[in-house]
Formats: sequence, C-alpha cells, structure tokens
Amino acid sequence: MIRTLRRLIADPYPLRTMAKKFVYRFRIGTYEERLRMGAVDRPHYAYCVHNAAILAKKLGYSRISVLEFGVAGGNGLLNLEYHAQEISKVLAIDIDIYGFGTAEGLPDPCDYRDLPYHWRKGFYKMDIPKLEARLRKAELILGDIRDTSKDFFRKHDPAPIGAIAYDFDFYSSTVIALNMLEAGEKYYLPRVFCYFDDTIGTEVELYNDYTGERLAVNEFNHTHENAKFGLPYHLLARNAVESWYHQIWICHFFKHSRYNEFVSSENQELPFQ
Repeated sequence: MIRTLRRLIADPYPLRTMAKKFVYRFRIGTYEERLRMGAVDRPHYAYCVHNAAILAKKLGYSRISVLEFGVAGGNGLLNLEYHAQEISKVLAIDIDIYGFGTAEGLPDPCDYRDLPYHWRKGFYKMDIPKLEARLRKAELILGDIRDTSKDFFRKHDPAPIGAIAYDFDFYSSTVIALNMLEAGEKYYLPRVFCYFDDTIGTEVELYNDYTGERLAVNEFNHTHENAKFGLPYHLLARNAVESWYHQIWICHFFKHSRYNEFVSSENQELPFQ
C-alpha cells in the first residue's frame, strides 16, 4: 500500500497513468489507438517502428527492417515481433526484424566508459533454443558485434532500416553498432527512429554525456558531417512527458538522395480570418 501511494504521489499525472493502465489491461480500442496513447508493452518500441513504417509508406517503400542491438534474454525481440505484426496490418507494409546478441551475456567492460561499476561480465545470457522456439519472424544475429557488424549487410541484404533499438549497455559495443550507419543509403530510410535504453538510469548508473551510450551518440555526431542524431522535440514538448521520450533520438542522413522528398500534408495553409 505504501509503495503504491508513493508512486501515485510521485506521478504528476496519476489519473492519466491509471487510465492508460486500464486501457492496456482491457485492450480498449484498436491497436493503433492504444499505441498512440502509449497503452502498449514497450511503447518506445511501438513508437519507433510505427513512425518508421509511416515514413516508409510515404516514400513508397513496401518493406523495411528493424534492428535490436542487445537481445539479452529475448523479451524485447518478441515485443518487436508483436508490434511489427500489428503495424504491418494497419499500414500494409512488410517489416523484417534482426536481433544482435552474443548469447553469452555481457563481455568484460573495456574501461570506465563501459561503466564497470554498474555492468558485470555474464549479465543477460540468452537461452538460444528457448528463444528460437518462440520467435516467429525475427532473425537472430549471434556473435561478437565486432564480427557480425562486418558481414551483416553482405549476408542479409536487409530492406531499408527504419528503426533501431540500441541496448548493448556498453559504450564500446554501441560505438561499433553506430558505425554500421555508414553502410550506405541503400540500407536506411533518410530518417531513422532510434531508442537508446541505457541513457537515463538512477543514482546508481549516473549516465552522463562522457560515458556509455550517450558518449557514443555524442562522438558519432562529432565525427559525422552528414549524419546526425537529433532529439525528438515534438515529444519533449508534450504536456505529459513520458520518461522514454528522453531515450529517443532520430538519425538524420542529410545527404540521403530521398532526404528532401516531401512527406508532409499537402494542405498547410491557415484559413484567412
């Protein structure tokens, strides 16, 4: 009881939170309505995949890919399958899913940038047979990202990637995953919706711009002239801000041949009064 009261007191929008939980529990409305309310499992995954699919449709693509870096036990990958299936029905677009992981859990941290005071070797091991038995569409890419990143595009020739979930925990692994954004425009939509899991945390992790995933993003922006990660100000400006809004970045490929194609509303004129 005390724990529940503490959560309600700390929540600036307790009625909104309870309404969302009610909608989620009883599956009120269509999937797309629940998605827009955030009343779904892992709404951050749903947001990225949904908006990537919308952009792809506007650009005339019939198929896209979604990546998860850091599969761990596999719950996130299964969740991506669910959202991809529902979004495919709504928007009539095919969505392929690829999940990257070692299956052996976290390796040894390289240095302070990997936050060894929080992460330990062996965390988040994968039961491969158990996960593969539950997967219906997603493809596992198993192995060290230093190796799998080198031949992924040659081996799989994926449809344009529109959404990516980065959950490698480490700075060092995330840097390698981000370098895959250099593969060329054939493999990416001009704007890619990305979620970075380990960027908020608590007083224990104390994530900052000089370690972990945040450092990897900042370094990428500093070293890439024509590709940059930007914050979703449209989310951060909402009246009710969810914590995961702060974990979304949009990767813009400014030199992508389709970056400037018009995808907005045809009628934007305000009525003269």
